[in-house]
Amino acid sequence: MRSSYRPVILIIVDMALVYLSYIFAFIIRFEGKIPKAYLNTFVEMAFILIAIKIATFYYFGLYKNLWRYAGVIDVLQIIVAAGVANAVSISYLFLMQSNLPRSIYVLAFILDIFFIGGSRFGYRIIREFMGGTYHALNRNGQRAHPKKALIIGAGEAGAMVIREFRNHPELNAKPVAILDDDQEKHRRRIHGVPVLGAIGKVKEVARSLDIDEIIIAIPSAKKRDIRHIIDMCKDTRCKLRILPGVYELIDGKVDVKQIRDVQIEDLLGREPINLNIEEISGYLRGKVVLVTGGGGSIGSELCRQIARFNPRLLLILDIYENNAYNLQIELARSHPEIKTRILIASIRDKARLDSIFRIYNPQVVFHAAAHKHVPLMEDNPTEAIKNNVFGTLNVAECSDKYNVEKFVLISTDKAVNPTNVMGATKRIAEMTVQMMNKRSGTKYAAVRFGNVLGSSGSVIPLFKSQIAEGGPVTVTHPDITRYFMTIPEAAQLVIQAGAMAEGGEIFVLDMGEPIRIMDLAKDLIRLSGFEPGEDIPIEITKLRPGEKLYEELFMEDEALKATRHEKIFIGRPLGSDVDVLREELEDLRRLLIHEDHKEALALINKLVPDYRAAGEGGD
Repeated sequence: MRSSYRPVILIIVDMALVYLSYIFAFIIRFEGKIPKAYLNTFVEMAFILIAIKIATFYYFGLYKNLWRYAGVIDVLQIIVAAGVANAVSISYLFLMQSNLPRSIYVLAFILDIFFIGGSRFGYRIIREFMGGTYHALNRNGQRAHPKKALIIGAGEAGAMVIREFRNHPELNAKPVAILDDDQEKHRRRIHGVPVLGAIGKVKEVARSLDIDEIIIAIPSAKKRDIRHIIDMCKDTRCKLRILPGVYELIDGKVDVKQIRDVQIEDLLGREPINLNIEEISGYLRGKVVLVTGGGGSIGSELCRQIARFNPRLLLILDIYENNAYNLQIELARSHPEIKTRILIASIRDKARLDSIFRIYNPQVVFHAAAHKHVPLMEDNPTEAIKNNVFGTLNVAECSDKYNVEKFVLISTDKAVNPTNVMGATKRIAEMTVQMMNKRSGTKYAAVRFGNVLGSSGSVIPLFKSQIAEGGPVTVTHPDITRYFMTIPEAAQLVIQAGAMAEGGEIFVLDMGEPIRIMDLAKDLIRLSGFEPGEDIPIEITKLRPGEKLYEELFMEDEALKATRHEKIFIGRPLGSDVDVLREELEDLRRLLIHEDHKEALALINKLVPDYRAAGEGGD
């Protein structure tokens, strides 16, 4: 039935019900022997009385509600509407001096509530308990067998999830059980679905009831608790889905569109970042902000987060136009009030950068542009040097020349005791930033963190593609570990660190505990609905050139110092001779002209004494 016809049909039904409420009121009052005088009065006034009540019901919105979701608020709405409608009707009869017995008014009011409310809730009951007659169809046009769903969480969110599934039979899922750690809810039912016990029974219940999917519906739970629940669910071989946390929900409302598959990020167990909004707003609001590498995974998320703080102009600089353009379209939709500019440029092109800084005069610069793929940079070391070292120097010098207030370099844990060209060049970039800070009014700082889940070059996209192809999933070493955080978390902490920068700092982000890549691979296979080693094989290859077994976030000499933010630390700046560093950078630039890889790497080793190239005793 078309939704535009529903109010009309409801109005017609209500007209009949209002008429019946008066008839039954007369029958009850006079025990079936209705005086002709009263009956004639009602017949004369019936059309107007019905019109008054229908108009009142319309005014109170009874024809705008979705009655499949009727609840207590809707009952109150019907009572109030019926009360006002009868009061207006009585007033009209009084003015027309056509009064009826007072008991008729009381009975008509009660019967209006009974008939009008009963029709609405009857419709909901039919939708909820007869909805099983509407089944999803499979590819052959036959009725599909509904999936059995186990709900984790017997709170309001769990109840709403059950209602949503019942109201959407096309989803072909049937909640059959609930688990919750609240013992008072055990052996109770929510919308007819039994609460069978604590969450720890998930494997037993999933096996005994032949569960197809598990839905975690505890949006108020802490991240570490969600991770613990997911760990218990992983071995059930059921499809895992989750209702996002309250900080992700819009207005706290739940619907089936918000229920998503469990993602690898949920396994990190990291709590949402607490940002000092006032501090951040002070250095971003109303400013011209430039993000280099703005189309990349980290750069684009920086732009999304920066847009929340109302910059006067957001400059997105990238050499690849497609990602930058897509980001601009996204920001125009999510933040139409923010003015953006896409600048297609290479950070190696000093003249182009100079022109950009002269025209737009940025006040805050986030430098995320870099080559970061470790094996590729091992094969193309001079490209890593051109981009990561001299590209950084170009942006840093333009920032000094045009009086940028703050410059924040995005660095990496691979810059610590580097065993690869990428890490060594990022370490030189950090040194360059500290060198510039000593000679400039601009406040330069670097932010160092580990791997970011889902970023380009991350292991996660590789694993997902390998799983999609049926395997094998390749892990370079059974004991290799890495630090991980999510893209939004990294971007938020970078922005927070920028607010704290006074110049010369290397901020180190709290990355939590390192994660074994082998465990990550197994978790991702299970989240994809397969069993590691059985459905999807795991193949151990070998460490790639420049790859370490484990990463470090700071050097021994840096002696981390706590800051006012619990997840941000400062490494003590290491002393270096600015003049010597400048001379060595110029020597390195001259070597690049002749593409002398060997000499360039030797000079890199001189600039970064703790750099150990692949095959020179690294991990």
